[in-house]
Amino acid sequence: MPVSGRDAPDHDTARAGTAQSGDRRRERGTRSRRIISRHAVDIASLDGLDGLSFGRLADDLDISKAGIQTLFRTKEALQLATVEAAGEAFAEAVVAPVRSVPEGAPRIRALVEQWIAYAAQPLFPGGCFWGANLPEFDSRPGPVRDALQRQRDVWLGTLTRQFERAAADRRFDDDEIDLAVFQIDAVLNAANIALRLGDSESTRKVHRVVDGLLKSES
Repeated sequence: MPVSGRDAPDHDTARAGTAQSGDRRRERGTRSRRIISRHAVDIASLDGLDGLSFGRLADDLDISKAGIQTLFRTKEALQLATVEAAGEAFAEAVVAPVRSVPEGAPRIRALVEQWIAYAAQPLFPGGCFWGANLPEFDSRPGPVRDALQRQRDVWLGTLTRQFERAAADRRFDDDEIDLAVFQIDAVLNAANIALRLGDSESTRKVHRVVDGLLKSES
């Protein structure tokens, strides 16, 4: 029977409903990816990115393995999402809280303090995420190593900019910037290992190194 104009379905309303349903599915998918990736960071901080598997995540989070595979497709995609989630968590815990601190030497000290807190609390169960995973991937060219290296470069770049500012303020010699950043990176990595082994004195040693580097600070 023909449908009268009054009874005809509102196609615009139907399309809008379909769009809203699709938006809700995408939101749920984004939320699920975030939850899974963040848990994957905790696992990878302990067992490395190679320790990740769809089955392990499914068991831990009580989510279907097929559902996780639908979201990430491949293990490498899961690893890359995990690296990204780790970087976001690190930036929020270490970098964001010091943005109001004056640049140069004061911000260097603040960044180091936040980093120590990040490793000592720790933010991730295994301590520093990059300390756990860079040694595993530093000799394995590919997208995962590239992602880890980019994040390391961002962190070292953050320190470099603050040492450059300290040099501009005459609180640091500008010809020593590269060496200073190398030393800070090295001592923080050493402190991460020491903290994992129960050596709480390592944080005091970090402070001594930083004090020595910024000895000209007024």
